[in-house]
Amino acid sequence: MNQQVGLFSNKALQDMIIPLFLEQLLVMLVGLADTLVVSYAGEAAVSGVSLVNQFNTIFIYLFTALASGGAVVISQYIGRKAMDAAGESASQLLLFSVIFSALVSALVLIGNEGMLRLMFGKVESDVMQACITYLRISAYSYPALAVYNAGAALFRSVGKTSVTMYLSVASNIINVIGNLVGVFALRAGVAGVAWPSLIARTFSAVVITVLCFRKKNHVFYARKWIFQWNGALMRHILRIAIPNGLENGVFQLVKVALSSIVALFGTYQIAANGVAQSIWSLAALAGVAMGPVFITVIGQCMGNRDIQAAEIYFKKLAKITLLLSSAWNLLIFLLTPFFMRFYALEPDTKQLVIQLVLIHNLFNAIAYPFSGALSNGLRAAGDVKFTMYVSVISTIVVRLLLSWLLGVVLQMGVIGIAIAMVNDWGIRAIIFFWRQKSGKWKTFQVI
Repeated sequence: MNQQVGLFSNKALQDMIIPLFLEQLLVMLVGLADTLVVSYAGEAAVSGVSLVNQFNTIFIYLFTALASGGAVVISQYIGRKAMDAAGESASQLLLFSVIFSALVSALVLIGNEGMLRLMFGKVESDVMQACITYLRISAYSYPALAVYNAGAALFRSVGKTSVTMYLSVASNIINVIGNLVGVFALRAGVAGVAWPSLIARTFSAVVITVLCFRKKNHVFYARKWIFQWNGALMRHILRIAIPNGLENGVFQLVKVALSSIVALFGTYQIAANGVAQSIWSLAALAGVAMGPVFITVIGQCMGNRDIQAAEIYFKKLAKITLLLSSAWNLLIFLLTPFFMRFYALEPDTKQLVIQLVLIHNLFNAIAYPFSGALSNGLRAAGDVKFTMYVSVISTIVVRLLLSWLLGVVLQMGVIGIAIAMVNDWGIRAIIFFWRQKSGKWKTFQVI
């Protein structure tokens, strides 16, 4: 076995996977805590935060897509042992992240009220006021969020995922304490929730940027690279980021459309779907956490032009993802009846939640490792357009149209929505598995 294969020992993979998983779990638990604290600020605040978060998610996915593009390029240069080029790529990612997020932030601050009234014009006036307040403060945090993602891309590319985990712990502690002070001590309502998020994100952005300037990292930021535009490197990054951003954008739009379909099914099904989605998010953590691992490992192998190593790690990481995802989804399903004790729901609603979680977790365990995590490996190899086309077409044709057919036409309700979702995963899993086996990804180059 060649040297590159030996570079990622089981210990090295473990040191990447565990912090990523714990970081995702922490973010999820803090999100639940935030929701609980916000509920004490009143129904208008809860509704405003919920609606704006749907809007914010679009930009979060865009910044994440940009960082993923940077991570692929950085990983490939690291694999080639071109550390200066990797550092310059990371610096250019920071530069573009600042410019792009500042423009987005300015546009949202200028047009926020108009955007909100266009999307949520029918909501009550106090809810709309909460939306406006929360979005204005959130928009100030967009640059910090983009800068943090750029720094996280650097550390994940070199395999130091524990850095982002520890920083996430500190940031989320700041956020939770700030929420408690803002809501209970200052009684600032929705602003009492928004400002702590801004402070926590700014803290994360500053700390990770400072860490990225440390030369002992081998891959680091340098001022000479940050303040000098490199068109060639930027094109490499955007060639990955733009298709990924388009894919995520379509996915978010389809989610909004599916929310409108679910709204047709009546109160008890809407409630069951909402609770099930919160459990689904928890169950999906294993597959989501493995995505950056595929990018780092496959990206470094391809950067070194070590196709044999990439093939070995595709198989190895797929097996790890499948085992981890299966165990985690089973655990969450077994805990679901316990979770139901904390919800004031009718027995029929609780039963429907359990059915929805069963459908989700079964396919999230066996299909999502290939439809989600493995697709990141294909992107890391440079096979970005194919993954984008498959994901976009499957999301629209299978998830959206099949949801309408099963849920509305055949009157299966939210069960039909869930079946459409897992069919989307299944079809993508088959196609991406075939694509990986075909070896077509070996012919692409990112750098």
